This record gives sequence, structure tokens and C-alpha cells, in this order.
Amino acid sequence: MNVRIEIDTKTFVRFWLVVIGFALAAFAIYSAMTALIIIGAALFFAIALNSPVSRLARILPGQSRVAGTAIAYVAVLLFLGVIVFLVVPPILEQTVKFSQTVPNLIDTATQQYSGVKGFIDHYQLQPQVDKTIASVQESLSQFASGIGVTIVTSVSSVFSAITSGILVVVLTFLMLVEGPVWTKRLWSIYNDEERMKSDRRILYRMYNVVTSYVVGQLSVSAIAGFIAGLSVFILSLTMGIPSNLAVPAAAIIFILSLIPMFGAVIGAVVVSLLLILNNVTAGVIFIIFYIVYQQIEANYISPKIQSKRIDLSALAILVAVTIGLYLFGIVGGIISIPIAGCIKVLSEEYFAKAKKNRIKSENPVHKLLKKIQANS
Repeated sequence: MNVRIEIDTKTFVRFWLVVIGFALAAFAIYSAMTALIIIGAALFFAIALNSPVSRLARILPGQSRVAGTAIAYVAVLLFLGVIVFLVVPPILEQTVKFSQTVPNLIDTATQQYSGVKGFIDHYQLQPQVDKTIASVQESLSQFASGIGVTIVTSVSSVFSAITSGILVVVLTFLMLVEGPVWTKRLWSIYNDEERMKSDRRILYRMYNVVTSYVVGQLSVSAIAGFIAGLSVFILSLTMGIPSNLAVPAAAIIFILSLIPMFGAVIGAVVVSLLLILNNVTAGVIFIIFYIVYQQIEANYISPKIQSKRIDLSALAILVAVTIGLYLFGIVGGIISIPIAGCIKVLSEEYFAKAKKNRIKSENPVHKLLKKIQANS
């Protein structure tokens, strides 16, 4: 049996207008992805800094929000300046020291080459060696021909990153200053006081998720940095490496540990390479020790600190961080966990409301009242 479905022109046009509208909205979001990432990062930092700024504003004369924000910014900049001052000089010192040992390494390699050349001549491997050298030379030639484009691209990326960073800083400052005003305007729009209280409670829960995550992550990173610095200091007493590497190691681990999941591993590799420039054994011992510490942190320290703050499973955290890193890079990795926590809050509120409405609709008294209202 043939079934014929008739659709009037108005419905057909409306359907395609909706489809085209969604397509244009998706294209607009994709085109503005960089701007949205910058705004999202600024909003995240503004929420994270809102509590200390609010406390500063309350104790300042006149309760100036601008002055509280400025003081918070100066404190953050001083903290970053101290870290740079403590980290950069020892790293430069180790780099210079390594460059001074390069001539000795070259002399050693040259002395060993005579024995290798004898081995090549004895087994008639010279044609294969020449072919390999020619291949390497060709690869280096291709690399050299494209190095100009690489440099231009790198410089462009650096300037783009600096511009984005300045935009994030300015937007964060303005959000911190104007945040309370915009919040009051938002709540003044509501006519339904019950609905306003419900939405306000949801936003407050999401705000707590972000601030709790920031405090928890800073605590975990501070512990990791202290442990790393202490272990490098102990290695300096037993392995003869410079003791001034302890502070840079602590700072590197602290900063990179702020990136969830993978940041601590990257920091451990950087510190190990820094130690290997002085003592290979010390670098290997540190990386082994830090792998053990990572297991303790992942299974005991971090869950103890973060479990009651974010209340997300390990699988949810890993999925969120993976999606954030692949979509938005390092910034996405940092903000992915609080975003996942906010999505969890919204999901819980939605299902709780749906359950409440379902129970209310199944209540016989409510059904009777609804029927009376319909008949009246």
C-alpha cells in the first residue's frame, strides 16, 4: 500500500530555513573559534580570580573593585617575575656549561672515528656509508630551503600568541571589574523570583566548581613542585650537581603540573634533561623517582584533594582533558575539567527537575486539579 505524505509549502520552507540557520550558526562558531577560546580563557581566569579580588575590594578604602583587581594583577605579575628570575639564570648557566663541554665531546668522537673507519674499510662498507651520507645531505638541503618559511611562520605564531595573551589579560581585568554590575543586570531581568533563585543556585554551583578546581590544582601542583625541588636538592648533596637547580626544578614542575594529566610528565622530562647536562645518573634517578611519585599523586594525593571539589570520575576527567587538548590545545587542557564539572552540574539539575515534574504529574491530586482546571 502506497502512503502519500503531503507537506505544505510553509512547513517545507520553515524546515529548510531552520537547517540553513543551524549551518550558518555552526560556520560562524567555527570562524570565530579563536576569539571564543580567548573569551572563554578570560572568563575562566576571571572566575578563578574573583574570590581574592572580592576579598581585597572589601578591605580597601571605598571598597574599590578596580583597586582590588589591580593589586591582584600586580601580585600575579610579581609572582611570575620571581619565578622567571629564579628559573632562567640557572638554565642559562647549565646551557653555557654544556656548550663549553661540546669541544671535548667532538674530540672524543673524532678519536673514536678512526677505529670506526678501520672497521668500515675492513668490511667494505664504504658504499653504504656514502649513500647514507648523501641521503642525509639531501634531507638537510631540503630543510635549509624551507627554513625561511619556518622562521616566518614561527615569528608569526609568536606574535599571535603574544596578542592573544594581551587580549586575555585585558578581558580578564574588565570582567573582574564589571562582573558584579553585569550579574545584577542579569538577575534584574527575571520576573519569576522562583526561577531566578533556581538559576542563581545553578550558577553558584558552577562557580564553586571552577574555584574549587583552581584551588585544588594549585595545591596539587605546589606539592609536586616542593617534592621535585627537595629531590633535586638531595641529589645535589649526593651526586655533585649544582644545588641551585632545586628552585628551577620546583618552579618548572609547579607551572607545568597546572596542565592536567600530561603537564607533570612534560615537566619531569624537562628537569631530567637539565640534570643530565650535569650528571646522567642523577637525571635517570630523578625520572624514576618522579614516575613513582606520579603514581602516589594520581592514586592518593590528587583524589584526596580534588574528589570533594569536582566529583568527577577518572574516566570523565581523562575524556574531558583529551577532548580539550585536541580541540583547543594547552588552554583547552587546563579548562576542560571545570567545564566537565559544570556540565555535570547542569545534567544533575536537569534530571532532578525532570524527575520532580514526572512525580508531580503522576500525583493523583495533581491530576484531579488539572482536570478541574481544564473543565472550568
